[in-house]
Amino acid sequence: MTQALLLGCIADDFTGATDLANNLVRAGMRVVQTIGVPVAPLQDDVDAVVVALKSRTIPAAEAVAQSLAALHWLRQQGARQIYFKYCSTFDSTAAGNIGPVTDALMQALGTPFTIATPAFPDNQRTVFKGYLFVGDKLLNESGMQHHPLTPMTDPNLVRVLQAQTTQKVGLIDHRVLAQGEAAIRARISQLQAEGVAMAVVDAVSNDDLLRLGPALSDMALVTAGSGVAIALPANFGIKPSSQAAALPKAQGHRAIVSGSCSVATNQQVAHFIGSGGHAIAIDPLRIAAGTDVAGEVLAWAKDRLAQGPVLVYSTATPDAVKSVQGQLGTAEAGAMVEDSIANIAAGLVAMGTQQLVVAGGETSGAVVQKLGIGQLRIGPQIDPGVPWCHASVTPQQGLHLALKSGNFGSADFFTKAFAQLS
Repeated sequence: MTQALLLGCIADDFTGATDLANNLVRAGMRVVQTIGVPVAPLQDDVDAVVVALKSRTIPAAEAVAQSLAALHWLRQQGARQIYFKYCSTFDSTAAGNIGPVTDALMQALGTPFTIATPAFPDNQRTVFKGYLFVGDKLLNESGMQHHPLTPMTDPNLVRVLQAQTTQKVGLIDHRVLAQGEAAIRARISQLQAEGVAMAVVDAVSNDDLLRLGPALSDMALVTAGSGVAIALPANFGIKPSSQAAALPKAQGHRAIVSGSCSVATNQQVAHFIGSGGHAIAIDPLRIAAGTDVAGEVLAWAKDRLAQGPVLVYSTATPDAVKSVQGQLGTAEAGAMVEDSIANIAAGLVAMGTQQLVVAGGETSGAVVQKLGIGQLRIGPQIDPGVPWCHASVTPQQGLHLALKSGNFGSADFFTKAFAQLS
């Protein structure tokens, strides 16, 4: 019989889920990630479960319903604390879904207060005076203002979150963080007395997050990016251990599929191609015209897989993305490309690919659903926020899988990832 869960996590996309699980594993927790809400009780003896949803860009009411279903299952497993995880760029639509989901989780848990911070300093996501920075740039100057589904034009997180909730939003700034747990707890009490229900928290370094962690030990609900996860396992008496990240030995062909159009992924695609890697681009307009693009790509890959990693990508510049969206529609173009890449990924796995990198949150969701993967074991970190994972595709075939958020990873991420496994 498994022990009651220490930490139950709800992530709003699949790459974000592995990002969070990665930080928990690095801090010593044994972690399983589920794809969607499980239908059966937890069988694994682990410290934390991350339920990966695909809820970031769906209608707010659907995101709330899915998140509440995940909460119900996690509470049935005895989870002592709930963690709602969103992107380190806080990206969402004007209608949500961060605010509406947080409201619903707070109500279901009967908790009057929670914090919100997407800060992840290891990946250059910092919050100062409530403003979110990506590297040295404000969020709205970082490239996120061009995101095809969730463009972010306001870096003030208090303002962004306040627009998504009827509850009052406040701020716990860097000066409070610098003073440690007692000062943070005092600020929380002050904010609650002022009627504040959610507080954006500054963090410009891991030290800030580590000072924040102890103040969250008795908080029923934590909402954040993955950064805060480095500080929570210690609240349960857990210390870092390399055993938490052990995975089976890697084998089989290697491939990358990319649907992200972020600045980072564009650089990674360019680096892979510039290094002489085998790559083929997908044209959304040809898919829309009825061409069997997936079949063409798989025929192209058949003789190349044995020679080294192959890359299949729809990654493009913001102007190119807008052009396609203008012709096909934003949602239609995205769904069509995701479906095509998912079919290609399934075909590559059927051809013996057992090491697969997927770039892009929405793309990752489509791929794992197409492969029928229900659970991932979380392994070692490749780059901050991106671990290798392991899943069983069939009883006979295992798959090492890296689900990379579009904005994460160094320029040489694709080659670095496979080098680490080998």
